[in-house]
This record gives sequence, structure tokens and C-alpha cells, in this order.
Amino acid sequence: MRIGIGIDTGGTCTDAVAFDMDAGKVLAKGKALTTHSCLQNGIAGALDTLPQEMIRKAEIVCLSTTLATNACLEGKGSRCRLVIFGLTDELVRRFKIDENYGIPLDRVTCVDTKGSADGLRIDVPDWDRLLEEKGAWLADADVLACSELYSANNGAPAERGLKELTAERLGIQTVCASEITSELNVIARGATAMLNARLLPIINDFIGAILGDLKRRGYEGPVTVVRSDGSRMNAASTLNKPVETILSGPAASVLAGRGFYGGENYVTVDMGGTTTDVSVVIGGRPTPARGGIRLGPWRTTVQGIFASPFALGGDTQVWQEDKTHTLHLGVRRVKSLCSAAVQWPEIKGMLARIANAPEKHINRFPLHEVLYLLHAPERPEMYTEDERRLIDRLAQGPILLEDLKEQVGLDLYYFSSERLESEGVVMRCGLTPTDFMHIRGDYNEYDREASVLAARYLLAALGREDTEEELEALCAEVYDAVEERLYRNLVHILLRQRFPDVYEGALDPQLEHLITQTWRDRKTVKSPYVRSLFGTGMALVGIGAPIHVFLPEVAEALGAECVLPQDHDVANAIGALQARVNATVRLEITQMQTGDGTLYYVAHLPNGSLRTDTVEQALEAAKTAAARKAVEEARRRGAKGRLKPVIRTGSAVVKDERSGMDVTMGTVVEAEVISE
Repeated sequence: MRIGIGIDTGGTCTDAVAFDMDAGKVLAKGKALTTHSCLQNGIAGALDTLPQEMIRKAEIVCLSTTLATNACLEGKGSRCRLVIFGLTDELVRRFKIDENYGIPLDRVTCVDTKGSADGLRIDVPDWDRLLEEKGAWLADADVLACSELYSANNGAPAERGLKELTAERLGIQTVCASEITSELNVIARGATAMLNARLLPIINDFIGAILGDLKRRGYEGPVTVVRSDGSRMNAASTLNKPVETILSGPAASVLAGRGFYGGENYVTVDMGGTTTDVSVVIGGRPTPARGGIRLGPWRTTVQGIFASPFALGGDTQVWQEDKTHTLHLGVRRVKSLCSAAVQWPEIKGMLARIANAPEKHINRFPLHEVLYLLHAPERPEMYTEDERRLIDRLAQGPILLEDLKEQVGLDLYYFSSERLESEGVVMRCGLTPTDFMHIRGDYNEYDREASVLAARYLLAALGREDTEEELEALCAEVYDAVEERLYRNLVHILLRQRFPDVYEGALDPQLEHLITQTWRDRKTVKSPYVRSLFGTGMALVGIGAPIHVFLPEVAEALGAECVLPQDHDVANAIGALQARVNATVRLEITQMQTGDGTLYYVAHLPNGSLRTDTVEQALEAAKTAAARKAVEEARRRGAKGRLKPVIRTGSAVVKDERSGMDVTMGTVVEAEVISE
């Protein structure tokens, strides 16, 4: 019997399975809370639930994680700055890189180098002058990223030069876009490099925690991570390219879905603590992302499966809408109060104080929410005096928002903890769907009493009576809000998949209203005019611990089959074990013309461009280089044994963003290596 260990670390829980890879069945499974302040504790807690002998005898450990996905959607990560070579500051403002690519304008600067498009003329900056002009700006970062125009053709000399310069003179790590992607769009490359840089500490902590814990348990075999395209890479590769894991969790859920559902057309709906990730499988093949993965504000060049994560999970914040004073399901992830009370029992006393005398505490701020310290920052001088005072107080234990002014001297009308939360220094606890599942008894893992106390305070804030009937009505309202958001996003995704050219951007307000009204009228209104109904013939495959509570109602509204597998609660850990190594290298050849009309060809190779007199010479050079690079990449990701690349050639086609038409840019050579 060949045993594999699958681990999935999400924003809320870490799951672990011991899996019989020959029989395809779960031997043991368990889960523990993801402990963001020390990931190792959560991972150890999950692995403790498995028979330790199985871990020692395992042939492989495979990981999937939504940590990178969640960090992108929540704006978390290291403090990073981006240098773009070959453009000007005016150009990037004109391109609206903040709106279109997710790059904050105050975090980017440009250096206008003059290299040629064919990659044959090289230009690099005056490095001493660059440091004199921008050294202080560069030094105000934990890590840097850079992207160079035409670097896919010229070997990226400016990128490599900046990396060496900042390491030697500033002691700062720099991520080069050319080391991550070969796509042409210099801004999208920059966004990808910047996102990779921001994710480095998050994924490094994750991988370090996994490796350390497995070593202590006596496991000495390979450790791999699921990439965004559903393939896998070894832990060492993940440390350098964390951006390639931004859809690791959704990719693992698609891999798991293949084993859970026998049909060829289905939608995987993976609800975790922070996000719900949706992927579409047609004819047994997952739909790929078009033009690179887009996640929240970020537009990247990372290739992967189509996945549409949106902010909805067991830990989504529930509070009152500030202006209308009605129930509001937010997008922020907070730690559920029921789980927080297990970790810090004193929280119940804090909640009881404001729940039993709410008239003294009602405020437009969610005063029942709690802040706690994830970790002390390495550079406290980067924060304001008020922020440092809060950090010092939280080092002693969690604090209720109600008590900030009295205990720390911070007035919520003037102080905000947003930066501390976005940078992962401080975490918030509040009411979530998980709390309301505890109140209803649909989930019983943590402290129900803490959830009830906070919900009673919310009732008072909403101006409702503190009765069992009103509490049950509030639970029903939260459930409906979760199901409505799930329904609306599924309809959005299916419409965009069916009509990609029509619904590529945001849906118009009329259609949004129709979708919302269809949900709200699904059981009551029988209009004599129009029966507004959205449905699908695709099955909905539910994955994740809370999905069984919410998906059946949504599937019924869509007229879809609802598939809830037996092990849906640990599906991503199972799916991680299905991934294989798959390395693809894509090189391009362009046809050029001299002033006297003579044709020549340029093969854009990994280390720079090569000019040839014939297309056959360019093709041969590109095929050799692509095959060699694909094998090297497969080896780097952990492939073993004999590797044989498959070579394909075709036309390099790009879509003109203004006209929407496909434009042929030359010839493409692709080498692919697939290994178990």
C-alpha cells in the first residue's frame, strides 16, 4: 500500500489526510485551526490527528493552500516597491495601473531605458545615479520587484543589474519578473513580480512550518505544493515563486472534484473560511484562465485554471450596515468569536458585559469585536505612535473595541487599525456565519455561548428585542445573506463563461437587479408577466466544511444537482495528492526586415535574442532551448526519472485590447514535460 499525506492550509482551518494512493480512499483525516501567528501550531494540530506511523511511511506529502489567495484578496503581504524599466511615470499613470493591474501608484517608479524591441540593442541605467535619486525610496521597502520592457527578448539585463545592486548596496531582496514569467506585457509582468514579492514572507513561513514539523515526525520524503494550473512543484521552488500558488486551493478542489463526481460537466464550489472558490469543468477538463489569473485588484501573467474566488466563507464578518442600520454581510475575514473564546476564555466575560447592558454600549462601531496580536513587527519604527501603543497592549492579550479608549487611549473616531490588520500584525475577531452555525447547532466545534452573547448585542444594535424568536430570525437572515451571495456569484460566473465577450466586465445594474430579485422571489412571487429564472444543467460539487449548510438551497434555486461528497470537508487535502509535475516553456520567433528589404528572424531565447537568416535556423534554436529549459524547470519542480519533452509549434496570437481582434505576432515554440 502506497500512502500519501495531503495537507491543505486555509485561512481558517488546516486539514490533513492519510490516503491510500492505490485504492484511492481516505485512511484517516483531521483538522485544526490555522494559527496565523505561528502556522506551525495549526499544521502540527492537523497532523496530530493522523496515525504517526502513516506519516513516517508515506511516499510523498502534497500541500495545497489558500494563504496566497486570501492575502491577495485581503491586501496582505510584505511592504514592496516596484521598478519598471523602459516606461515613464507619466505612462504608468496614463495606463491607470492601479485600477487595471492592482499596482498602487505610490509604490512604483519608472526608469526610461532605451533598449530595442528585438532584444538586440541593450541599455541599462547609470546605477550610481539611480541610487542617488531613488535610494531612499527603494530602501523604504521590505522587498523590491522589477520589470523590464522587452525583457522576454533581451535577457533582462536591467532587472538582473538591479537585483545585484540592491543586494550589495541596500541589503534588500529583489524579485525579477523575468524569473517568473515570459509574457510580453511589461506592466502585467510587474504586477506579477510585485505580488510574488509581497507573498514571500507568507509562503516562506508556511513552507518552513511544514518542513520543520514533518522532520520532527521522522518524515524524510519529498514535499510538494499544488500550483495554480493544477500541477505541482517541490517546496524549494515554492519558496522562490509563491505567486504560482495563488490558486493552489481552487486547483486542488478541481482535482478532488474529478474523483467525487462521475460526470464531465460540473462546477466546484469550495467554501472555506475566507473565500468561496468556483471553478468550471467542461468535458472533464477544467476551464483555463484567459490571459493570466486575475485575483481581486491584481492582474497577473500567472497561468492556471479558471477560478473565481470571492469574499464569502465561514469567517466573513457580520455586522450592521452603517447608514441603514440593517444586517450587513461584509467581505472582511475575521476570526469567529466562538473559536476565539476557546483560545481566550476571558472573551466571554467581555461579551457578557456589553450583551447584558447593551444600552450603555450601542455605537456605530462594532464594539463587540476583539483585536489580538498576530506577531510583533520586525520594524516597529515603521508604525505610528498610536499603532505602537496598540501593539504593546495586545502583547498582553486581546482587547474589546469597546475598551480601546479606556485601556489604550485610542478613540475609534480618530484611530484606525486597518494598516496593522492589512499587514498581518493585528487580527480582528467578530461575528461570522460560523458563529450563527453554532447558534443553530449546524456546527458544534467551538464555544456556542460566545456566539450567542455577541448575537444578542447585535440584536440590540439593530433595535430588535432580545428573544429566542428574534435570535432565530437573525440566524435565518444571515443564512439567507450567505446563500444569496453564493447564488449571485454563481450566476455571474456562469454568465461570463457562457458569454465571455458580453460579460467580461461588471454586470449592468439591470441584470444585477434581476439576479437579486430572482433569488428573493424564488419561493413566493409568481409574476403574470415574466418568470425570471436562472438555471444550469451542470452539477454543483460542494467542497469545504461549511458548504453542506448553504449549497443545497442554492442548487435548488438553480435547478442543479447538488453533490456533497463524504469527505468534502477535507477535499483539497485529497486533491493535492492528485497533482503531477507539468512544466511548459513557450518561446517566440519574430520575422524582421532590414532597410533594403532583406528578411531575417529573431528567436527570443531564455538568455537573450538570437538573429538568424532563415526561419528553419530560428525554429531549431528555439526547439532546442525550449526543450532544455522545460526539462530544467521540471527537475527544479521535483520531477524524477527520464523526461521527454513534447514540442509543439504554432502562431503567436494576441488580442488587441482596443479592437478586440486577434493579431498574429509570429511563431511560437512550446515544450512540455509531464511527470508523475
